Amino acid sequence: MKAIRILTVFSGRALSVLLSTLVLLSGNLQAAPLKVGITLHPYYSYVANVVGDRAEIVPLVDAGFNPHSYELQPADLKRLLTMDALVLNGIGHDEFATHAVEKLIHSQPELKDRLTLINANKDVPLLAAANTQNAWNPHTFVSIDASIRQVYTIARELGNLDPDNARYFQKNAIIYARKLRGLKNNYMRELSGQDLSQVRIASTHNAYGYFLQEFGIGIDTVIEPAHGVEPSATQLQKTIDRIRKANVNLLFTELDMDNRYVSTIERATGIRLHHFSHMTYGSYGKDKVYLEMEQNLKTLSQALTEALSSDSVPAGAE
Repeated sequence: MKAIRILTVFSGRALSVLLSTLVLLSGNLQAAPLKVGITLHPYYSYVANVVGDRAEIVPLVDAGFNPHSYELQPADLKRLLTMDALVLNGIGHDEFATHAVEKLIHSQPELKDRLTLINANKDVPLLAAANTQNAWNPHTFVSIDASIRQVYTIARELGNLDPDNARYFQKNAIIYARKLRGLKNNYMRELSGQDLSQVRIASTHNAYGYFLQEFGIGIDTVIEPAHGVEPSATQLQKTIDRIRKANVNLLFTELDMDNRYVSTIERATGIRLHHFSHMTYGSYGKDKVYLEMEQNLKTLSQALTEALSSDSVPAGAE
């Protein structure tokens, strides 16, 4: 009887030690952090600000590529197969990725269960693409309001994949949204006393429609017949005529993009050219969107002030 009691005590102690060990191990054996893929530079910034150090960000393509003409390479597809989620623009600016993913899922149906596709623009009110039927303007990431909507969507979807960090992702999304909104409000105050009704804008393409509408401004003339397609000599002359007729006083083009015809328009109309960042060039970075958005706001403020000044009449206007 005594021996049995000793065995019972020993067994209880052994069980206690075993349970303590299991609890300790379970605390150390946390699930591996999510691998979140991105297709474009702005989405790197969004995801980096949402996940902090609780997920790994995997750019689908190395920096330095042109998203308008890129085709996925074997190394890109290899990276794709390591991802838990892929954040997509999904409305035209990363077709190099969406088309490849569709083909890959068709050939490997099991990938659909392993890879979550996050359409960042699912909650963004979209603008129609200029000069193109049945297509959306995909440049939502140039807009602060649309960026904030995308950040919240990304945080929510990643939280669904990683419930343990869902509140952390949501909190970071709110902080980042406030930061972007504060940036916009600084420039809204600068422009609040100006009458923008006389501002007329021509743009190489409609990338800045989302951005400009936040300030109650529209684009009067889009120069390219399709995104990335240079106008012919005849189309260019018609554009110059339209610009003069509409009394356009601002001309915007894309930073880092060599549009040879723009200087022709500038000389013919006398309208000064201003450059906006497209945010899809250079290195990936957590602060890229904020810094380049700030530069775009500064450019817009300077351009509007110039256009509204008494000495801003275009020299070539008729």
